[in-house]
Amino acid sequence: MAEQRVARELETREKQVAVKHWKPADRLPEPHEVEGYGHRWIRKSVLGVADPTNLSKNLREGWEFCKLSEYPELQLAVDASSASSDIIEVGGLVLCRMPKEMIRQRDAYYNGANLSQMEAVDSNFMKENDPRMPLFAEKKSQTSFGRGS
Repeated sequence: MAEQRVARELETREKQVAVKHWKPADRLPEPHEVEGYGHRWIRKSVLGVADPTNLSKNLREGWEFCKLSEYPELQLAVDASSASSDIIEVGGLVLCRMPKEMIRQRDAYYNGANLSQMEAVDSNFMKENDPRMPLFAEKKSQTSFGRGS
């Protein structure tokens, strides 16, 4: 009996590729890291309606547009309507960057404002305190295990 053999071309390693696993696509492309800068996507429009107030506020804070010529890996992800300009826009969001030192200062400002508001809320709550019936203002929780009484 004749033996059935597989052609040598079909036995090459190129045909034995590892199985690729599906994963959902990222909603926004990730730009390459630029030394000393942090990146952020900022809303330019919602459902096709421009939001100049939000964009203007963020630009005044110190965010600046990232140019498509500086991030060529994002060429395919950019919306066709904005591809003519040098701005990176995807789905109404524009890629911007800011120096990391300014980002740290901005974060410190907002953390301080948050802390100030929490202290004001606590102060307002505790001014109603009466020693005969103290208010409960503990900000931590604890869990205990075992038999209850």
